[in-house]
Amino acid sequence: MTTIWSMTWKELLRKKVLLLTVILTVLFLITFWFIASTLGNSYSGSNRGLPSSDPGLLITKFSEGMVILGLGFFFASFVLAFLAIFSSSSVISGEAEQGIMQALMPRPIARWKWYLGRWLGYVSFCMVYALALFSAILIITNIHATIPKEATNIVIAYFLFASVVPLLISLSMLGSSFFSAIGNGVFMTMLYGGGWLGGMIDKVASQFASLKHEMGSSLDTISGLLSLAMPADGLQRTMLDRLFNYSSLQELISSSNNDFFVIFGIGSAPSPAFLWYALVYTLVALALGLWRFQRKDL
Repeated sequence: MTTIWSMTWKELLRKKVLLLTVILTVLFLITFWFIASTLGNSYSGSNRGLPSSDPGLLITKFSEGMVILGLGFFFASFVLAFLAIFSSSSVISGEAEQGIMQALMPRPIARWKWYLGRWLGYVSFCMVYALALFSAILIITNIHATIPKEATNIVIAYFLFASVVPLLISLSMLGSSFFSAIGNGVFMTMLYGGGWLGGMIDKVASQFASLKHEMGSSLDTISGLLSLAMPADGLQRTMLDRLFNYSSLQELISSSNNDFFVIFGIGSAPSPAFLWYALVYTLVALALGLWRFQRKDL
């Protein structure tokens, strides 16, 4: 299993999808630096003259950090999902089409060990990338604004941010046993986009009471079903809520800022039971993938 694990890392380092992800990451971080700098200077200019110990200034600076981090993680989640999906979307069907699978399977290694070795390789690689991206966003934001300094919250937030990796890879590897490499990539992209759309519907509906009143429970039903089909967006919102400890700060922040934060998922985290659902979802997808691969005719 460790051999397959290390082989997966070597393979990923040679893949073009990694090069494309690195290029996108660099462009994103450069853009994010200028956005954070612009927002930081804007807030600083509007509060010039206030003493550094002024409570209003401290709340404003923290709100500034929340806006910048919310914006950064909003786009970072897409980059992380891109790497997780397209690095593993062809793991079974793609290698079977190229004849690689047929050459490996006769060797004395159980299929479940090969599958778990691949899964561990993809998950560990993408979680290392997630740590680098998570740290870069925090560092850039800290240069231009104020960020949460509670170590426990930061560690928990990282694991919540990276928790989409095993979820997406488990589902992508399961899909690879049914669909072709291209078909699985399209399917996973559409499913992830559907989950994001469900979260966005919930955020927008919460800001427009008249819209929610006219549509009744239809919007809640649609967003709920989409979020259950793909829990990634709910995990992202939980991560932001845990990072900022938003529930204890909500009374200190103006209502206008509250409305703005919700657009980025801050303050709209699902219930704690949703985390258990996402965990069961991931484990079921992993178990089904193992079961399917054990019985697949290569």
